[in-house]
Amino acid sequence: MKLDKSKPLLLVLFGILFCGLYYGTVNAKPNDTPQSFEELFTEVGYKSVADALDDFEHHFNQELKLPTRVPPISFTHYFGRFSNLDGEINDTLEVKFISDQLPDNHFKIDVRPIQHKITFEKYKSKIYKLKNGTNAKYIDDLKVGFNLLVFERDNWQYMFSIDADVSDKVTPEILVQIANSIDF
Repeated sequence: MKLDKSKPLLLVLFGILFCGLYYGTVNAKPNDTPQSFEELFTEVGYKSVADALDDFEHHFNQELKLPTRVPPISFTHYFGRFSNLDGEINDTLEVKFISDQLPDNHFKIDVRPIQHKITFEKYKSKIYKLKNGTNAKYIDDLKVGFNLLVFERDNWQYMFSIDADVSDKVTPEILVQIANSIDF
């Protein structure tokens, strides 16, 4: 008979234990909030385009011209980053235009010294003539989700990349117009 009386006591103890685990204390500060979009990019080295451009020009002791136009899609943010990793081989200015509301709206400009250019000879490309007489290669078979317009001017290699999902809105001809806006 003693065994029957201990069952309700065990049920009460398990109930208290369960409630204690279920309604446990949460250790959070009232001002804990997720990082902003800007904070996330700043953590990985991005800053204002003007500041990144200054770093790049100062490093190479040469002026760099950027386009005055961007693709005709909406962007919420733009950032710049100068990467100086291992000498001049991978020194690059990266300008990124993105949207935190439309992830496909992603346009990037990479600029590097022409002596350390990346070759795209193995990819099928279409050639466009820029208004300054140089050729630009449009590459859309990279299989990485981005299409490229690659060209050279003033001892720099420029690479424009656009998300392939917006290539119906940002055509090669629009990228050529953007490249031509460097001369404006």
